[in-house]
Amino acid sequence: MHLLTPLDWLALAVFALCWFGYATLVDRVPAIRARSVITAMDHHRQRWMRAALARENRIPDVAAIGNLMQSTGFLATTSILILGGLVALLGASDLGRRVVAVLPWSVVQDEAAWEMKIALLLVIFVNAFFELTWALRQFNYGSILLGAMPCAPQSEAAQAEAEATARVLNRAARHFTTGLRSYYFGLAALAWIVHPLALILASLLVLRELHRREFRSALRDVVRSGS
Repeated sequence: MHLLTPLDWLALAVFALCWFGYATLVDRVPAIRARSVITAMDHHRQRWMRAALARENRIPDVAAIGNLMQSTGFLATTSILILGGLVALLGASDLGRRVVAVLPWSVVQDEAAWEMKIALLLVIFVNAFFELTWALRQFNYGSILLGAMPCAPQSEAAQAEAEATARVLNRAARHFTTGLRSYYFGLAALAWIVHPLALILASLLVLRELHRREFRSALRDVVRSGS
């Protein structure tokens, strides 16, 4: 019985390099991160919290955070449903392999290889669930800090509270972005079930799309011009 072919290992290496290499460069290298839409939005959240200091009525601010929590909660819930489907695939590997076998250019793998590929998807979406639920909790903490901020825009103590609230919301957004990347690369990993070359192609396409949206999109230019 064989597990993975050399082409499978190559595809897996390309997949890991695209995901972890991109995340490391964007999240850990300040010179690169500074040019992204992520950093621009960090500045806007700081401006948002400083502006909220001058408002006695912060219902719209809390509602905005509630909308962020709603979208984050939706993705976290969806990841649980995906995990349930993947566990079902592990229990019905014969049926799953027969379905894949009818696809054009698909490679029919043995049961052990099939389980390894499903296990990769399980790991990816477990990671997505933890990242998204942690983002959800941090948005919740941010809304509490927002409600506790005094209405004193000229006070240095109040300014410090606004900065702290902005940092919490920025951290929440960072974990939301990480969870969203897990979704993108989870879709790429799904291609591995069909063929290792499909995994390579899907990984490169996801990498290209992430780079375009975060560094070369029209939205990024608009957001950066306003920060």
